[in-house]
Amino acid sequence: MHISWLGNTAVKIQAKPFDKDIVVVIDPYKQEKGNFPRNLAPNIGLYTRGEKNSITLSGNPFILDTPGECEHDGILISAVHGHEEDTTMIRIDAEQISVGHLGFIKKQLNDKQLAVLSGVDILIIPIGHPNSLDNETAIKVINSIEPRIIIPIAYFSDNDPQAKPIDSFLREMGVKNNKPETKVIIRKKDLPQEETQIIVLSKE
Repeated sequence: MHISWLGNTAVKIQAKPFDKDIVVVIDPYKQEKGNFPRNLAPNIGLYTRGEKNSITLSGNPFILDTPGECEHDGILISAVHGHEEDTTMIRIDAEQISVGHLGFIKKQLNDKQLAVLSGVDILIIPIGHPNSLDNETAIKVINSIEPRIIIPIAYFSDNDPQAKPIDSFLREMGVKNNKPETKVIIRKKDLPQEETQIIVLSKE
C-alpha cells in the first residue's frame, strides 16, 4: 500500500487488492493557496465534508460522501458520522491493512466512531490546522484508537500557511529526527508489533 499526502486533509492511497492497482483519493478539495492538483483520476473518491468544492475527478470514480459501508474494487469502505453535520470519518481495508482517516476533528471520538475506527493499523490524523486537534487531544484520540502507525496531516504547508508546524506534536510524542517522506510504502508484514510508529509525510 502506497500513501501520500496532497495537502490539507487530502490523501492518496494506492492499493492492489487483486491483480490491478486501485487509487483512492480522500478529500480532494480545491485549495485557496499553494500547489494542488487541478484534477485526479482515482478509482475511488471519498469525502469527509461532502463533495462541494472538490477538484475534478476524471474518469468514472466510485464516490462516497455519506455514512455507510460498501466494497468496491476489492476495497472495503466504512464511513461513520463525524462530530459536525454532514461530516464523516472513514475507514478503508485493503491488502489486509486497515486505514482510518478522521477528516477535520477537534475532540475525542464517541462510541459509534470508535466502533468503526478503533484498532486500525494506520491512523491519518489532523494536527496543527485551526479546525483540527491540539496536541493533548490528539494524543487522547490516538490512545483510544491504538493504531500501529500514525500519519499526521493538515499541518503547515503552502496550502495551509496559517496551520502550525508538526514539530511540537512530534516532541509531545517523544519523536526525534523524523525526516519527512514524500510517499510511504506499507506492507502487512512491516507493521510494527510493539511500539507505535509515526510517519511524517512531506506534501506531494
